[in-house]
Amino acid sequence: MRLAVIAGATLAVAAVSSAQASAWAQKKGQAQVIAKAEVMRATQGYDRSGAPLPLPAPREDRAAGVFAEYGLTDRITLQLKGDWQSGEDAFVDYSGRGPVEIGLTWQAWRDDHAAVSLYAGYADGGQGRNAGYAAPGVGDSDWEVRVAAGRGFGAPAAVAGRWGADRMFVETQLARRRRDGLPDEVRADLTAGAHFGADWTVLVQAFGGVTDDDGARWLSVETSVVRHLGRWSLQTGWRRTVAGRETPLAAGPVVALWRRF
Repeated sequence: MRLAVIAGATLAVAAVSSAQASAWAQKKGQAQVIAKAEVMRATQGYDRSGAPLPLPAPREDRAAGVFAEYGLTDRITLQLKGDWQSGEDAFVDYSGRGPVEIGLTWQAWRDDHAAVSLYAGYADGGQGRNAGYAAPGVGDSDWEVRVAAGRGFGAPAAVAGRWGADRMFVETQLARRRRDGLPDEVRADLTAGAHFGADWTVLVQAFGGVTDDDGARWLSVETSVVRHLGRWSLQTGWRRTVAGRETPLAAGPVVALWRRF
C-alpha cells in the first residue's frame, strides 16, 4: 500500500503540470491544493507543414494558477482549477483570467500497485489563452472526458542501489475535449517517474494533442525534480515544445508548490 500512496501523491504533481486528473483519486476527506507558475517564451513557431520558422516578434506567456482536489468518497474526487495569465506577442499584449474548470474523477479500479480512473469536466473560457495555439480570449466553454491508468513498481536491479531509484511508476492519459469557439481536440499525456528514497522524485512527461480540423498539433516534453517535505512538495522543471503544427515552439521554467490535507 505504501508504494501506491507515494505514486499517487507524486502523480498529483504530474497532474498539475498537465492540468488534469491522475489515475489515483483522493481518499474520502483528503485534499490537496497546488499553486503553479510558469513562463513560456518562443522566438519560433511551427508552420502548417511542421517546420520551425521565426516568429514576427518574440512571444511570452506567463501563468499563475491553482489546482485543488477533494475526496468526496473513496472513489469520487472533486477537482477545481484556474489561472491568471499575461503575455505578449507580435499582435497582442494581454492580461486576464484563463479558463476555469470543475470536474469529477471516478476511481474505476485500484489495487496496491495500479489504478484506473475516469474524469469528466467543464471549463469556462477566460480572457487569456484558452488554447496555446489560439489568440487570447478565443474559445468559450469546453467539455472533457479523460481516462487515466497508472502503475507503480520496484526499480530494476540495473538502476537500483545506494544512489539509484528504489521505486518507479508510469501513467498514461487519453482525453477527448469538445470545444465551443475552438476546434475539438484529442489529447494524450505520458508520465514516467522515479522515487529516490522518500524525499525526492524525478519526472519525465510528454503532453500532446491534435485538433479535429487538421489544424494545430503539439507535443511538449517536461523534465522536473520534486522535493517532498512532509505534507508539502516543491516541483521545479523545464518544459519545451519538441514538435507541432501551427503552434509556437516554446520553452520555459515551471514551478509548483503543493500541500496535502
